[in-house]
Amino acid sequence: MSKDTFLQRLQETVLVGDGAMGTMIYSRGVFINRCFDELNLSNPDLVLDIHKAYVHAKADIIETNTYGANRIKLKAHGFEEQVGLINRRGAELARQAAGPEIFVAGSMGPTGMRIAPIGTLAQDQVLDLYREQAQGLVEGGVDLFILETFSDLNEIALAVRGVRQISTLPIIAQMTYTEEGKTTLGVEPETVVELLLAEGASVIGANCSVGPQAMLEVIARLAKAGAPYISAQPNAGNPRVYEGRVLYMSTPEYHAEFARRFITAGANIVGGCCGTTPEHIKAIAASVRAMQPRKTASSVVFKSAEEITVQPLPRQEKSALAARLGKKFVVSVEVLSPRGIDVQSVLSGVRKLVGFGIDAVNIPDGPRASSRMSPMAMAQLIERSSPVETILHYCCRDRNLLGMQSDLLGNYALGLRNILIITGDPPKLGDYPEATAVFDVDSIGLTRIVRGLNHGHDVAGNPIGAPTGWHIGVGANPGAIDLDMEVERLLQKVEAGAEYILTQPVFDVKKLEHFFRRIETVQIPVLAGIMPLVSYRTVEFLNNEVPGVEVPDSIARQLAAAADAEEAKTTGIHIAQQAIQESRQFNQVKGLYLMPPFTKDKYDVAIHVLEVIR
Repeated sequence: MSKDTFLQRLQETVLVGDGAMGTMIYSRGVFINRCFDELNLSNPDLVLDIHKAYVHAKADIIETNTYGANRIKLKAHGFEEQVGLINRRGAELARQAAGPEIFVAGSMGPTGMRIAPIGTLAQDQVLDLYREQAQGLVEGGVDLFILETFSDLNEIALAVRGVRQISTLPIIAQMTYTEEGKTTLGVEPETVVELLLAEGASVIGANCSVGPQAMLEVIARLAKAGAPYISAQPNAGNPRVYEGRVLYMSTPEYHAEFARRFITAGANIVGGCCGTTPEHIKAIAASVRAMQPRKTASSVVFKSAEEITVQPLPRQEKSALAARLGKKFVVSVEVLSPRGIDVQSVLSGVRKLVGFGIDAVNIPDGPRASSRMSPMAMAQLIERSSPVETILHYCCRDRNLLGMQSDLLGNYALGLRNILIITGDPPKLGDYPEATAVFDVDSIGLTRIVRGLNHGHDVAGNPIGAPTGWHIGVGANPGAIDLDMEVERLLQKVEAGAEYILTQPVFDVKKLEHFFRRIETVQIPVLAGIMPLVSYRTVEFLNNEVPGVEVPDSIARQLAAAADAEEAKTTGIHIAQQAIQESRQFNQVKGLYLMPPFTKDKYDVAIHVLEVIR
């Protein structure tokens, strides 16, 4: 693949790097006194097997096992005359595992010696060392170079210059940073960007040394400093010694979460360093897919709008709910599909709600990754049996792009009109942790796809004839731990085509107020999420088992102090009614999204709570 192919891919999508090589080799029983780079010659099957594991984990970039394969480091093991052979063979092994579709990056690390004038290694010698190593990697067929774990800015600048003297392939230049956000020699990220871009680096990044949390600020600073492309490959936390073994404790899920944060901060490449494994990379790859289309999906580009002259429906004409939003205070209530096929109790509950006068029924799509009757089927049954519209929750977890489009077209043809697009909880949170998640796109990407259908073209840009008229809703969490990320993603959803917002449960009106200040430029209606809490046990469940929901201590204490279940229910209803009244003070709030408790009398509780708006 050409350098233009790699840089073009970076313009289109986020790429996933692989994880550790050294700690993976060590975990296979190779002692640290061995020359890991020489294993390319003496034990190529071991190296190839590790590469294949990262390919299987869906890495887009595979690094060669040549991090220490420069003349100085190889000399310590007596292999200084095999620099070219070790690097060439390392590139060939990585290419064998990667095939033609995955990028191979020639890994190059520091010499381990101080550069003059601080040290004794002359700058001309440094240039010779890196030219020699790069030549072997080029002969082996690498697509790009990755210079990693450098602490000396002068040395990595010389390394970039040396590579540039023999190759025009892209260069990822990564330094290692401390908890204070500087290199170990005290250089600021802004200075790193300026110098390395001048030397010819294509991507500026950070790797090793620290875990994901400390690296996040560095990535944001690199972006603000003007780095055109940015890479983030943290360790799996700080290592610990346990029973004589060096262990890294950060979980794959933790790295996947921070991969999303790195991308939001500006990263174009996310991966791992010491202690990360194929499991970490697999989780990161799934996380990247959840934020945007990956390789296949990124090539799905809508044809130019000029070619499609379909006039989309105005929002107010898309559904009865769309027509009411902004003209009256609307109320929607969440109704769960049954775990089996008996829908009578659900339909009976909906009739009660309709009798009260609600405007819509929300139907979650596999909430908390649980298995229930299809929300699409449930929505059809409800709309056929009661004079009320549904809001179909639709998540990206369980269907690929083809399945999503089929669902959206079919259900629109059957009469559904309101949709809430969500990314979806990962399967590990639910009843079937071994289930496979798809995540071809996340909620932002799917919003764009539905907007395309509303403009008369499918996911590949092909005309579909008459356009759909989906009323597009998205979710938001005013109490998100990383509110910057939440706001940024919401703004992207609105830009992608969102027409209304449903929030996670609001328990603290101050957080809601702060959230609205952050999104004051957003002019679409908001339905504030309200969840009656009828027991302290529910509080414990939400705080510990439901991602993105946090019940304040003040509310928890009130429910804990209840003398019995009936008093707890009364207290919970009162708290929910108070939240409704407080939410209505904000101009952005045009309605409610009520989530009843998981109790047999949930519909009666919902109606009791809603009495406050009469």
